[in-house]
Amino acid sequence: MPRSVNHVASRARRKRVLSLTRGYFGARKNVWTVAKNTWEKGLTYAFRDRRAKKRNFRALWIQRINAAARLEGMSYSKLMGALHKAGIEMNRKVLADLAMNHPEAFKAIVNKVK
Repeated sequence: MPRSVNHVASRARRKRVLSLTRGYFGARKNVWTVAKNTWEKGLTYAFRDRRAKKRNFRALWIQRINAAARLEGMSYSKLMGALHKAGIEMNRKVLADLAMNHPEAFKAIVNKVK
């Protein structure tokens, strides 16, 4: 009995991966084994960096809050401690946005907790 191979499905699978690697450099875009490895590695980077992105943004918000707080004569840690003591529940993302785009509102918050 002749061997039956589902070429339609395997070719479609290869075409899908090769279309996902379009724009890559050299053999990474058109050689099946290289493209497949590159694509799989890219998925691991994407998984890792979705988490790293959260860390990076938190660090950026803290730097912005610290810079704005120092203009008001407080350090970041003192400001955050005072906010918690005063019962002001505001996350770092919102505080950083206020510090950047609405400095008068940020100043009012700092004056309230001083």
